[in-house]
Amino acid sequence: MKASGLLTVFILLTAVLAAGCAGTQSTPSGTPVPTVAVPATVSAPLQQPSFTLGQKYLEKKYSFTSEKDKFTEQLRVTNDPWGIEFIVNPTNEDPQYTWFEMKVTNSDTGQTSTYGYGRTSGYEKYQLIPMYNGGPYTFEMKGNRVSVNVNIATRNP
Repeated sequence: MKASGLLTVFILLTAVLAAGCAGTQSTPSGTPVPTVAVPATVSAPLQQPSFTLGQKYLEKKYSFTSEKDKFTEQLRVTNDPWGIEFIVNPTNEDPQYTWFEMKVTNSDTGQTSTYGYGRTSGYEKYQLIPMYNGGPYTFEMKGNRVSVNVNIATRNP
């Protein structure tokens, strides 16, 4: 009986020491001791939409060697869902000099959306943008020290 009592006391002391309850903590007065661990915030990467392009309205490579280079395309797209895909290839290693901007305007409604790379946009070289409304569109593209492969097409189901 005496041995089991000693064994119980030994196990209890070991558990208390293992849990860290026997140590002393010194904190400045008024400073709360955290009792719950706060998980770190993890930012997920931006998810690109997942679809493939089908029948092409436009597939072309554009080169921009200075900020004065501009290209304009006008297309009529059907009411089927469609998309814009572009791949930017910087021709200068310094990102402050490389950028691309595409302004997409629905000529019927006047609604304009702008997409791009660098400058005021992010640095995603590959972008796939879902579009929904049909009609006549104007695509105004400008950039600096980049070449861009542009593909505008219907979306596959």
